[in-house]
Amino acid sequence: MLKILIRDELALLLQKTINCSIELLQLETPRQKSHGDFATNIAFMIAKDLKKSPKLIAEEIADNINKLESKNFELVALNGFINIRLSDEFIWLYVKDLFKNKPHFPKLAKKINLEFVSANPTGPLHIGHGRWAVIGSAIANLLQVTGQNFDTETYINDAGVQIKNLLLSIEAVKEGRPVSEDGYHGDYIKELALSNHNPVELLLEQHKTTLKKIDVTFDCWFSEKSLYDKQQIDAVIQFLNEQGYIYINDGATWFRSTDFSDDKDRVLIKSDGAYTYFLVDIAYHFNKIQRGYDSLINIWGADHHGYVPRMAAAIAALSSKGKVDFKVIIGQLVNLFRDGIAVRMSKRSGDIISLDEVIDEIGADATRYFLLEKSADSTLDFDLSLALQKNSENPVFYVQYAHARMNSLLTKIETDCSASFKVPELEAEERQLLYACACFYDEVWESTKNFAPYKLLAYSYTLAKSFHGFYESCPIQNAEKDQQQKRLQIVSQCKLVLSESLTLLGISSPERM
Repeated sequence: MLKILIRDELALLLQKTINCSIELLQLETPRQKSHGDFATNIAFMIAKDLKKSPKLIAEEIADNINKLESKNFELVALNGFINIRLSDEFIWLYVKDLFKNKPHFPKLAKKINLEFVSANPTGPLHIGHGRWAVIGSAIANLLQVTGQNFDTETYINDAGVQIKNLLLSIEAVKEGRPVSEDGYHGDYIKELALSNHNPVELLLEQHKTTLKKIDVTFDCWFSEKSLYDKQQIDAVIQFLNEQGYIYINDGATWFRSTDFSDDKDRVLIKSDGAYTYFLVDIAYHFNKIQRGYDSLINIWGADHHGYVPRMAAAIAALSSKGKVDFKVIIGQLVNLFRDGIAVRMSKRSGDIISLDEVIDEIGADATRYFLLEKSADSTLDFDLSLALQKNSENPVFYVQYAHARMNSLLTKIETDCSASFKVPELEAEERQLLYACACFYDEVWESTKNFAPYKLLAYSYTLAKSFHGFYESCPIQNAEKDQQQKRLQIVSQCKLVLSESLTLLGISSPERM
């Protein structure tokens, strides 16, 4: 039964009826539940071409589809809008078979490179790195479940000024001299100074250990140092030169980035022969393209916002022999609070709350949940004290408790999963919970194609809220047998959906709390 997403099935049905472009069909969730499960304004979109009023068009479409043999949907025209209500039987059967026949998802690209974190190995990871890490790993989970061809990658900034400053800072501590103003001053510098091991390698191992705590791994750890191989630089310079995108001025080598809507041309090689960071970054992305990726997705920090246009210009130039999609997700700042008081952090001054400390204080699940809660382009206020509360005020507890509650019900009362209900009569809360479950794969795809795992997190919270409402309004333990078994089947399916949703977000589904 389950072959395509609900929204796609409805869109195809509407398209066949009115013979319009499927791109025009936008299905939304009505604000008022009484208006149905989905709604579309397609009648307004095609009214001019048909030379009819949206009201009349909507009524004609609703009448034509309602005459079909299928009783899965009922359409109601209302002031030019078309409201769609799924039948109770359709929802019941759809949810029952939800994980037996996963829908087919479109391919976003032939091969995707997802790069995230990419922190300088000059100190412990901070909470901002943590945000990029969990967003990236959740996107990777979504790409995996929707069948995309992709690899995850992080860029090790192990060359350049930052590394030089790190080494000079450690050397100063070893020799008992004050660290320069532009050096690194944290206590970890003193610890590194006591070791004879390579400090960059030590910090990288620390990064890997920290990321593992929140279940973040990579297919590739790419070293910046490898790009300083002259062959890598020569290859990208030659390619750009062949395309006519390079010129020499005042002894420096310039890239014609204004040809690609950048506000000015950019220097690649300085007059003294030194490479700019931009050239090395171009070489890195050229390397990705040569490895066969036709879609490059980067998660960068807020301080890289102004860097996006010039990098987009470079990718456009590198794409001249084959289209390469380039998307940058900007991860905005994270503000830490404890009991309403801001927690300051500064890697350079040494006054730092590391990602490690946050994970150790509130746990991996809460860390991931709060860092995924909002869109990456929104500043995030993260309250550590809230994350520790064991009540419904804490959204992590609220969602996980729903799963534990489901497990408790299914453990206490024997569930007959073979019991069937030909045309189940669903009460409002039963239907609402089943409908939420039915939307799972639609929400997964919406989150995947927009690279927005916060959408799936919001769905998980809504699903938990629907279950808590169902639990209070629909007694199970004292219900009549048929009613009890029907509700237990609903709980059983809901448990699977919530668990799968949390798993994709990298959050556990506890059976007891």
